[in-house]
Amino acid sequence: MRHREDLADSSADGDQSAGPEGAGRVGRRGGGRRIAVALTVLAPVVAGVVAVALRAASAPADAPGRTSARPAASVLREPTEKEKELLHKAGQLLLRDCMRRKGFEYRTFERNPVSDAREFPYVIDDVDWARRHGYGSDIERAMQEIRRNDVNQHYFQGLPAERRAAALAAANGARPQGLTARTPDGMTMTRSSAGCQSEAEGTLYQDLRAWFQAQTTATALPPMRNEKVAAEPEFAKATRSWATCMRAAGHDYADPAALRAALPPPERPLPRGQEVELAVDEADCARTSGLGETARRLDRKHDAELRRRYRTEVEARLRLQLAALPRARSVIEEAGQR
Repeated sequence: MRHREDLADSSADGDQSAGPEGAGRVGRRGGGRRIAVALTVLAPVVAGVVAVALRAASAPADAPGRTSARPAASVLREPTEKEKELLHKAGQLLLRDCMRRKGFEYRTFERNPVSDAREFPYVIDDVDWARRHGYGSDIERAMQEIRRNDVNQHYFQGLPAERRAAALAAANGARPQGLTARTPDGMTMTRSSAGCQSEAEGTLYQDLRAWFQAQTTATALPPMRNEKVAAEPEFAKATRSWATCMRAAGHDYADPAALRAALPPPERPLPRGQEVELAVDEADCARTSGLGETARRLDRKHDAELRRRYRTEVEARLRLQLAALPRARSVIEEAGQR
């Protein structure tokens, strides 16, 4: 059993590649630098999610991941960025109010505290972004500063031991029991159905169990997609062309992952000019070699395939998010009136 020592993000977009563990992470398979689009500011509680290695030899007919026989509902759509912000804000307010009722402080945090943060799971292919940020060491330092100054973490650490344990239970329930979901690879995830995190999500999305399963699947799909893209012969061919371009520019790297491995840590980055020059060369080569376009095309292909394969969970998540929007607006309006 493994416990994470931060509060599970109650944001609604389901992009779980973004979080405190994911910020600034390097994508070794596809070679892209993972700069989290949504940073979960460290909060003072254990998430209560436990991964149990129970891999099923075969899935039952109604198991998560089996394609539903129902036609896709044409009215379903991805929430807009503005709507995702709305759902995140409402979830944070519900969490804050629940913690206050239980005698604890909790400060809400922004969904995207560093606005220019981006993910490049395969290769940096945005020359303008590379000119501004190089490999994003400035963004990673900003994220680290946010974590250092996190008021929730400071508040939690300042509590006496007994109060700290009570805060954990208030946020996540006493034990990670009550909610169960299965990942696409057959691992069972469990989380408490009690506590303020679950209360906030239940209030916003109504069907807490369906939401937990949908989010569990959504978390698993991006890395699955990245691996499928990186395994494509077309991707390997374009990567070789990229490497040839980089060698002509004076950089001998077999692929973007090898370049990432050679970079120093963000706290001791390359000199600014050198970092920017290298990143711009990578982005230029991604464009001229076709690696950037190939990666984007293959990413769309495998995204569509995975969405079809796990349509039941994908559609459930969209339905729950869209249905939650009126409730989210009411939560925010009520908070503004208090």
